[in-house]
Amino acid sequence: MITAAQMRAARAFLRWSAEELAKQSGLSLPTIQRMEGAEGVPSSYTKNLDAVRYTLTKAGIIFIGGDDDEIVGVMFRDESAIS
Repeated sequence: MITAAQMRAARAFLRWSAEELAKQSGLSLPTIQRMEGAEGVPSSYTKNLDAVRYTLTKAGIIFIGGDDDEIVGVMFRDESAIS
């Protein structure tokens, strides 16, 4: 799963608004806002969390850590650095 903080950080890397994430993931803006306003892992349908994670991963985000890890975060995969 991903945390609300990871969602916000991923959007910052991509310079996406919440509206853009909603559009790209096929979810509504209120759903994205509710998920990002949560503490920790948002209480949401698994399919919604999966849609957000898939969309952000496809856009170049790498998620670090998991539910039980002390360190969680995101990294941006720079495709131009891969030769």
